[in-house]
Amino acid sequence: MSTVLILGASRGIGLEFVRQYRADGHRVIATARSEAGIEALQALGAEAHRVDLTDPAAVAGLGWKLDGEAVDVAIYNAGVIGPRSEGAQPVQQQDFDEVMHVNVLGPMMALPLLLPLVEAGRGGQGGVLAVLSSRMGSIGAMDSNRSWLYRTSKAAVNAVLKCVSLDARQATCVALHPGWVRTDMGGSGADLAVEDSVGGMRRVLAGASRADNGSFHAYDGAELPW
Repeated sequence: MSTVLILGASRGIGLEFVRQYRADGHRVIATARSEAGIEALQALGAEAHRVDLTDPAAVAGLGWKLDGEAVDVAIYNAGVIGPRSEGAQPVQQQDFDEVMHVNVLGPMMALPLLLPLVEAGRGGQGGVLAVLSSRMGSIGAMDSNRSWLYRTSKAAVNAVLKCVSLDARQATCVALHPGWVRTDMGGSGADLAVEDSVGGMRRVLAGASRADNGSFHAYDGAELPW
């Protein structure tokens, strides 16, 4: 039985990760911001912690609670899309602060705390540390500037993941693109069912090796340009 840690797991992709890993018999530790989210996680049998991932004290407190754990798979899933702009339009500071705090500051606070836990995973051989990114954050593959604040935040979190990967000695750090998924964020017209997206990402994580450290992959395993 592996230990899986999922940050930001109260709905959508995060909750589906919890559901699938628990269905396969893994121990799952997960976080949510709301009491309803905590109840949803507990109903699936996860060990649930109430954490606001944009609050430095709360993130530090989670690190203290998890001290000494050996984590085989850790996934930073929390994210918001912000304004769905149609081009490179000026952004409002309130929108910027919300998106960048959740999508960038949260990972910058959490991933360095998670790395030692993941280094100890897989029987001391090093587990996998992943952040949910998006192909929209790929500068090399960018062919649209729609929702440019979200794109910018995902390009930034890719840099966060790459930086953390340079400190990894045994762990494998990867950024994941889940595809266009039918969730609250993706909308009902999206290409993928959440079950298929998560199933694909789980296969990527299960097959990841040290050769993949610091890489960016889609849910189907395809490597993406930064």
